[in-house]
Amino acid sequence: MQQDWKALGNYGTLGMEIALSIVVGLFGGQWLDKKLHTGGVLTWVGFAYGLAAVGRAIYRAMRKSNLEAEAHEQREREARQKYDDDAKDR
Repeated sequence: MQQDWKALGNYGTLGMEIALSIVVGLFGGQWLDKKLHTGGVLTWVGFAYGLAAVGRAIYRAMRKSNLEAEAHEQREREARQKYDDDAKDR
């Protein structure tokens, strides 16, 4: 049960990370546009950086999820093997 809550916390923050990455990039670009009078170019650059950060966050979450799934499968395989070995010994 503890592991389920931990996983929920790890992946539950992904949505917030996605939203904040886009918002910070977008508003940061708008702020720089107003300061430097660049006519909206930096808004698009900031938005693009926000999207890149989103892609990176999703990639990291997928990689972590795959590693956890592989570890879980390995533990199940080992448990099955131990059960089969114990059954042969009887």
